[in-house]
Amino acid sequence: MSPRGARARRANGKKHVTWLAAGVVVLGGTAVTAVAASAGGEEAGPGDGTHRAKAHVLALDGKDPKRRALPRTGTQTFSLVGVSWEDSGDTFEGTAQIRTREAATGEWSEWRDLDFDVRAPESAEGEEPNVRGASEPLWVGPSDGVEARVVADGEETAVPEALRLDMIDPGETVKGRGNGGVKGGVKPTVSPDATQTTPVGTAPGTSGPAPTTVASSTAPGDTSGGSGGGEASQPPSEEPTGSTGTPEDPTPSATPTESTPGADPTAAPTDEPTGTPTGGPTDGPSTEPPTSQAPTNPSPSTVPTQEPTGPAPTTEPTQTPEPSTTTPTTPTIVSRAGWGADESLVQNPPSYLNKVDAVFVHHTAGTNDYACADSPAIIRAILTYHVRTNGWNDVGYNFFVDKCGTVFEGRAGGVDRPVLGAHTYGFNSYSSGISLLGNYESGGTPTAAAQQAIADLAAWKLGLHGVDPQAKVTLTAAADTGVWTKGQAATLHTISGHRDGYATLCPGATLYSALPGIRTAAGGSPYATGN
Repeated sequence: MSPRGARARRANGKKHVTWLAAGVVVLGGTAVTAVAASAGGEEAGPGDGTHRAKAHVLALDGKDPKRRALPRTGTQTFSLVGVSWEDSGDTFEGTAQIRTREAATGEWSEWRDLDFDVRAPESAEGEEPNVRGASEPLWVGPSDGVEARVVADGEETAVPEALRLDMIDPGETVKGRGNGGVKGGVKPTVSPDATQTTPVGTAPGTSGPAPTTVASSTAPGDTSGGSGGGEASQPPSEEPTGSTGTPEDPTPSATPTESTPGADPTAAPTDEPTGTPTGGPTDGPSTEPPTSQAPTNPSPSTVPTQEPTGPAPTTEPTQTPEPSTTTPTTPTIVSRAGWGADESLVQNPPSYLNKVDAVFVHHTAGTNDYACADSPAIIRAILTYHVRTNGWNDVGYNFFVDKCGTVFEGRAGGVDRPVLGAHTYGFNSYSSGISLLGNYESGGTPTAAAQQAIADLAAWKLGLHGVDPQAKVTLTAAADTGVWTKGQAATLHTISGHRDGYATLCPGATLYSALPGIRTAAGGSPYATGN
């Protein structure tokens, strides 16, 4: 392994917070370091009888350089789990598997694999000293026990240093509170747990598809406005409607110290990106020089010389119109307050792009076995994981969509602004990221409601910048991604899959194969420019 070495602290005056403190306990006869994530603040959440998300961390220590194991161990309640290590510059090559004990029944799950498709952003955010390498998080539902095994593959590989297990309790929201407002759109007709799988591949009629109403009537609380201005949102004064939290923590048999924080390739797509990539979706980072092939599309955009951290656009976004039965100008989006984001986690203000040239579609990996009522809790857990585990400033994705077609605001900064995210290594500085909750590599199929919601959201987001959702764009890779080398001109669809930019299976075989239909639907969407 080749550690990146010491990273310099940012010199732009932004805050830096170190989240971790450690102590040693003994679990199951194995020395394990228990680390509790902490941001200060009170244990109770902002509402009566609730609590904020919590991160429980167990170090995976051992003498074998290629193997780590954790025997069945009782823990405090958690619903999302992953593994992480000290240096995000270290690439883990191997397998990591976990089993969890269901809190309600005491039954142990089968072994499940963790995915390693995540990279720290190529922006200054990814160079913070507390940024860690990590697996994708896996949603497992309320659990109170865990077993883990991690094995490095290859003759010269080893498990990364400071390897640990990260478990997230997503916390709870307050029942019966929140403004109940709606940002754009109208109320939906989709059932809370839609299971439609009809593809969105046919061209819409001349009047366009019926407006996709992506905020379910069961969606939580406040959907009124997103984060808005140039600073990260402050904690809402009222919590959203609906209880989506996990049950109270049982008394664990052994508990780490904790404190509360404040494709399948056979399904090939019909359209591939043009250009000469240096590797396939499953290849490692390429060492080949850029090809000399000249793209036939417009001249590539120039990689910004510095992170666009300047002030928010001087022109404030127009006030969102009141919902109506006519074609809305903005899709319905559940705000961060609506899904219960803990804004105390976000220490630095958002950064902004010059323009959104493309949208990258992702999946969260995780599981498809979730109720849409669980979507807010899943997103709260991912926010906590991205900040507490990965060491990022905020959740990486700009938007989430669930299988019922509900759209959720992701990273703070304003849904109608070009917020710099952390989702597609090498292309974050040009794009917005939409992540569908679920795993679409291991047999899951995106519902028709989810596909239409992605199409409408992408059409709207690209339309704000005059970009055709059915076109292609040529961008300059800002890093070696395993598909493109740094500085190479990459010609991509304006609605692309994560694997088009980075060597990964994301967004999964079935969702990736649905992208041509999603592009067609986006072109005819009522939210597309000119429709």
